[in-house]
Amino acid sequence: MQDFYKVLKNTKKVILGYSGGLDTSIMVTWLKENGVKEVVCVAGNYGQIKDPVALEKKAKLTGADNFYCLDLTERFLEEYAFLALQAQAKYENIYLLGTAIARPLVAKGLVEIAHKEGTDVIVHGCTGKGNDQVRFELGINNLDPNITVVAPWRFWDFKGRSDEIEYAAKHNIPLQFSADEDYSMDENIWHLSHEGLDLEDPANAADLDKILHWVTPPEKAVDQAEIVEIEFKQGKPIGLNGEKLDPVSLMTSLNEIGGKHGIGIDDIVESRLVGMKSRGVYENPGASILYFAHQKLESLTVEADTLHFKQKISLEFAELIYNGKWETSLRKALSAFVQETQKFVTGKVKVKLYKGSMQPAGISSPHSLFDEKFATFEKDDVYDQSDATGFIKLFGLSNKMQALLQQEKDIEA
Repeated sequence: MQDFYKVLKNTKKVILGYSGGLDTSIMVTWLKENGVKEVVCVAGNYGQIKDPVALEKKAKLTGADNFYCLDLTERFLEEYAFLALQAQAKYENIYLLGTAIARPLVAKGLVEIAHKEGTDVIVHGCTGKGNDQVRFELGINNLDPNITVVAPWRFWDFKGRSDEIEYAAKHNIPLQFSADEDYSMDENIWHLSHEGLDLEDPANAADLDKILHWVTPPEKAVDQAEIVEIEFKQGKPIGLNGEKLDPVSLMTSLNEIGGKHGIGIDDIVESRLVGMKSRGVYENPGASILYFAHQKLESLTVEADTLHFKQKISLEFAELIYNGKWETSLRKALSAFVQETQKFVTGKVKVKLYKGSMQPAGISSPHSLFDEKFATFEKDDVYDQSDATGFIKLFGLSNKMQALLQQEKDIEA
């Protein structure tokens, strides 16, 4: 096993993926105590960092020598989250991948700054139990296999959060939360997740009044329903309620609207990549509306064979994202397939929002495959119903032959 203490002592400068949470807050000081001469903190902003100046001040107060706050919000939506949306990718058919889909871009940012700063050591604050350690390290290794990744949680003396909090108190490191009251959270413009405390027991009902930050509990949501209209171009959202919007403005507005109506609360027990089950509560108001609307538009514009095959690979696409395999050939190949399926997914979808529920309120597209002349239950001049007889005979011929054979030989089906 590699001696990471020796790696740190022999390294002049390291890049630290920095969020300002508990782990990375103490890690700057800890790295300096363990021989690192320069610590460069890199924070990725996906819409969650409200005050980059304050975050930089905090990092430098604990010993950081340099600080970068990368503004990645629009790039995150345009190149990562919206691609997951186009794929209709949901891990285990429910999780909208809010944390997982952000990690490849974080990894890319860390590698870019490492190259800029002239170092080949990157440090992250992920624990040995989580998925993010895999996502970061696979991404970094695929982008630059010569970089050494150091994960202090795997070898330092801290055993849990209480040890870290005690260390922070001894070193006057400010923490902006209470260990007894605050959940472990991950936030970006796509979602907000909550884990830990009473959620660690799946038998406990989630206290939504205590947990939720973005979404109003459905029973407390406004009493008036609201219809939103989302415009898509080749599977990507480009407009809201008749107004063309950039990705960040569109998501910000949808999060606010969806949150007001109690949309996008997912209480999930998921299968972590490292083998254990994990329970979390996710807030995805805007993303939930987009997934719903996009699926409705696909049902109108994507022909059956392509749509059915795409539905099969959506789970595979989601697993690749969840498992940190964004930079792989398979993910890129599937992305090319997804892009091909989206050529005609252009149009407008109206969605009715009311107390946690969504209903379609109208779908239109210049590429609609719905033809009333064929679909009508009234008299038509384009469809000969007698054609169905021959179609059914041929379509079911193999099954009929098997049944006849079994009947002749008295074999049970």
